[in-house]
Amino acid sequence: MLEERINELVPLQKKLVYTFNDPKLLNKALTHKSYSNEIDSAIKDNERFEFLGDSVLDLIVSDYMVREYDDLAEGSLSKIRAAVVNEGCLARLAQDIYLGQYLLLGKGEHLSGGRQKASILANAYEALVGALFFDSNLQTVSRVFLPKLVGKIDKYRSTWNFRDFKSDLQEFTQSKWTCIPSYQVVDEIGPDHDKRFNVKVVVRNKVEGTGKGRSKKEAEQDAAKMALDEFLLKGTSSSIDEKK
Repeated sequence: MLEERINELVPLQKKLVYTFNDPKLLNKALTHKSYSNEIDSAIKDNERFEFLGDSVLDLIVSDYMVREYDDLAEGSLSKIRAAVVNEGCLARLAQDIYLGQYLLLGKGEHLSGGRQKASILANAYEALVGALFFDSNLQTVSRVFLPKLVGKIDKYRSTWNFRDFKSDLQEFTQSKWTCIPSYQVVDEIGPDHDKRFNVKVVVRNKVEGTGKGRSKKEAEQDAAKMALDEFLLKGTSSSIDEKK
């Protein structure tokens, strides 16, 4: 690993308030598969760390909620976790630390704006969590990342009221375009006893959101929430949240 690249990653570690014992782990977490495929096959991409980080985030969020919210049942806890540990939320957390500028991307992804793509940022954030866990331990990961999530967790606990995002999205698309969204399973990851589903939601033949979950229903809710968030950001749905 070149000294120049090591120096490039110093500001990111300062933002995290954590210095990697092995900088190569951090570099791997920031390596998109397009870079490995197009530019340097010797550097492994971040997909394995992404897989690990996804589980670690679920664990630290679950641990916090079980300790803090002893009045909530398992179903409610699952809904809050799905709302917090999703692509939109993680992408915004990645933007907060300017993660995109540190990514290693292939030429095509770079030119197409990959550093700002929500899916790439969210996956890189999960990979960053996985790499830091690999470099340290669960307690350190919780110290670094949980404070960024606590505010969002508490917000959903107090104001969310466990919205049915699929119903909200269908109501919106029907009133706006006289159509209903459709959901498609992109892939299924993991053994039968611990499977994860990746789902996309399509509105007017365009993918408007993606979601992950331990069940198809959870992944669909996650995808619907992302689509609603995207419409809101574009200024398309100023009335969505006013209805709740």
